[in-house]
Amino acid sequence: MKRIVIVVLLVALTMQVAANDCLGFQVGYAQPTTCLNSAGNKDNLAATMYNGFKVGLVYDAMLIKGFGVSMGLNYTFGANTTPWESVGKLPYPKTRSKSFYHQLEIPIDWQYKFEIAQNTWVILYTGPTLQCGLNFTQKNFKDNGKEITPTDENNVFSENDMKDHALKRINVTWGIGAGFQYERYFIRGGYDFGMINPYKAQSFTGYDAYTRGRFDQWQIKLGMYIWQTK
Repeated sequence: MKRIVIVVLLVALTMQVAANDCLGFQVGYAQPTTCLNSAGNKDNLAATMYNGFKVGLVYDAMLIKGFGVSMGLNYTFGANTTPWESVGKLPYPKTRSKSFYHQLEIPIDWQYKFEIAQNTWVILYTGPTLQCGLNFTQKNFKDNGKEITPTDENNVFSENDMKDHALKRINVTWGIGAGFQYERYFIRGGYDFGMINPYKAQSFTGYDAYTRGRFDQWQIKLGMYIWQTK
C-alpha cells in the first residue's frame, strides 16, 4: 500500500510541473485474464480469458522533450462462457458456466512520444494500474437433454460462495505498451501483468490447494483528445 501511495504522489507532483496537458476519452477491446493454479496442478497457471470492452477518460501531461505521464479512469467489462461438458460417460447431463466481470481502474503510465511527421507521434509507455473489481459472478447451467436450467450463481469475490477459491477485489498490474497518435486521435495497446496474488487465502491444507495466480489484461484502445493546452 505504501508503494501505491508513493506512485500516486509522484504522478501528482509531475503534473504540477507539466508544460502542457490534454483531456480526452477512449473506448476499446479488453481481455481481463485470470492465471490461476489448480489443486491437481499447483505449479502451472491456467489462463481464462474474459472478452469484453473498456471505456473511460484519459489525461495526458507533457513534461519535457516528449516525456510525460498519462492517467485515466476506465470501466472494464469481460465475459467468458465455457463449452458444454458431460458429467459422466453418457452424453447427458451436461454442464457449462458463464462468468461476467465488472471493474474500475486507474492506469498511471509514464510515456515517451516521438514525432515521426507533422502532428504524428509514436508512443511508448509503461506503468502501474490500480484496479477495483465491482462484480464477478459465475452462473452455472445444466442440460439434461430436454431443457437447460440454471443450477446456481456464485460471487467470485465471496468466501461463502467460492470457499477457498475466492478472489480479491483489489489488484495492481504493471503494463507495457505502444501507441500511435495523429493530431487529436490515438490508438494504444498493451499488456498488463498482475503483481498481486488474487486469492484471498494464501495457503490451505489437504487436496484443495489453490494458492498461486495473477490477474492480467490485454487491451487496445481508440481515443480522441477533446481539450488541450499549449
